[in-house]
Amino acid sequence: MICTKNRKDELRRAVRSATAQTGCSVEVLVIDDGSTDGTTEAIRSEFPGVQLQRSEQSLGYIVQRNRGAAMARAAIIISIDDDAAFSTPDIVSQTLPEFVDERIGAIAMPFINAPFNATVQQLAPDANGIFVIDSYIGTAHALRKSDFQALGGYREHLVHQCEEEDFCLRLLGQGKFVRLGSAPPIHHFESPKRDRRRIVAYNARNHLLFGWHNVPMPYYPIYAMATTFNLLRHGIRERTIGPTIQGLWRGWVDTLGHWRERSPVSLRTYRLSRRLKRSAARLMPERLDRIVDRP
Repeated sequence: MICTKNRKDELRRAVRSATAQTGCSVEVLVIDDGSTDGTTEAIRSEFPGVQLQRSEQSLGYIVQRNRGAAMARAAIIISIDDDAAFSTPDIVSQTLPEFVDERIGAIAMPFINAPFNATVQQLAPDANGIFVIDSYIGTAHALRKSDFQALGGYREHLVHQCEEEDFCLRLLGQGKFVRLGSAPPIHHFESPKRDRRRIVAYNARNHLLFGWHNVPMPYYPIYAMATTFNLLRHGIRERTIGPTIQGLWRGWVDTLGHWRERSPVSLRTYRLSRRLKRSAARLMPERLDRIVDRP
């Protein structure tokens, strides 16, 4: 699944790499979020076998990812950004068998930020073990569709940023883990069309909303204050203080707007998530009943 908006040329590369996947049956689904650059026409012309869904109005890529997941026929949904590409034709066929245990709800697939360095992120330290982390990065991940839909997908009011972390914490609360993948890396080229001020603002807003929705007492007040302070400090250091303050203000206001939607995870789940965040990777525990509250 690839969600896109006004990145026609970059999308071509992503779709070409997806249609080249071998070793298994692959359904390629492109969701066009109201592009005005001829994206829909180009994909229909060049890739007639691709399933294409278009929204005449832009709804945001979180909404479109939820729509795409509902439309997908496969039990496993692999998602890449429109400015990414599969580096080899066997990535999908190597990733699917990694859902070897029902407790694996998602795979954080290896990827490289190609323009900047050759460091492979989200790579398991040993392909023979099941290593788990707290969350995945959206540009390269695979989801078990049943788990995704059972949790209602991504929270659509987040719009942009932090939706993966929010979903993965809720997933962990259901006794499901994010596993590190071991397939060849996806190449992420990070489009120059990205609006960095918008990213910074939504990142600040959504970290506050993430805390309100998910962080249990007595951790929530500490999380909210520490997050506000750290984001302000980061904004000063990176010279993005304007959009950071804008995002923090929106975050506090929108927390009031979503006052009734607080549904924090258990203390045990939150503590485990923090331990996973602080470590590079951990072997998936054999027993889960002492770690998280399963339904």
